[in-house]
Amino acid sequence: MKSVSNKFLVSAKGFAAYFFSGKQSVVYYSTSVVRTPYHVVDPSPWPMIMGANLWGVAAMFICWVNEISLDSLYWGIPLFALTFYSWVRDIINEATFQGFHTEKVQSGLTLGFILFLISELMLFFSFFWAFFHSALSSSVEIGCCWPPVGLECLDWSKVPLHNTALLVASSASITLSHNYLQWGDIWVATATYIATLGLSVMFIKNQYEEYAWSSFSISDGVYGSCFFMLTGLHGLHVIGGTCGLLFCFVRMMLLQFSSEHHVALTLAIWYWHFVDIVWLGLFFIIYIWGS
Repeated sequence: MKSVSNKFLVSAKGFAAYFFSGKQSVVYYSTSVVRTPYHVVDPSPWPMIMGANLWGVAAMFICWVNEISLDSLYWGIPLFALTFYSWVRDIINEATFQGFHTEKVQSGLTLGFILFLISELMLFFSFFWAFFHSALSSSVEIGCCWPPVGLECLDWSKVPLHNTALLVASSASITLSHNYLQWGDIWVATATYIATLGLSVMFIKNQYEEYAWSSFSISDGVYGSCFFMLTGLHGLHVIGGTCGLLFCFVRMMLLQFSSEHHVALTLAIWYWHFVDIVWLGLFFIIYIWGS
């Protein structure tokens, strides 16, 4: 709403009673309220509660890794889910029903998400750097060759090529769904959106089966560490992107998105394209060149 970003005056009537010479006189005055395009968030308990929940989740993970009984920490899971739901509910109410997410707020959210994607890119770049360093300057311990001696790499023309086709197709289908949403055709947008979710689930299934069939593990030298770290980190991002798309799909079915206002969906699509681009780098560098 462009009008929200403009300043406007709200007239307010007030009165003050004065008693002088036995007569009551009333004086009226007006005050002005200046509206800004920024959203000043109300005090919320969710950040503090979420911090405590994340501490509980971290404690559960540490106990699980060290095979320590964590029966007393299971409270963290339902509390984390409840806090996440309540926080997201408040954000949706502020953005969709109260109109607090003006164009200035949306531009700030977009800029923040772009910086987040850049940080994610730097994270993957660090692991790609480790892979290139190990491949281009192989040490004596791994036979001075790459891949290391005695290690059987995965065939890129089978499951990896299939996964590449799935992600590229999902990226195209979600873009098509976005276009149909902007054109106002909700039914075609829904159909192509469901196809995207199906393709993402198939990718996760194939990646799990590839790990199950692999002849090496993450503990098999530097190649296994780099391979499973890169593909596993990407797999976690695919799962996160699928959850984000599923969340936006539910909101689209609840008619919370319009052809002009759907910032959350746009950011989720950007994230999915980012995951697709990272996978193309994994496919050509890890599966083809690195093997």
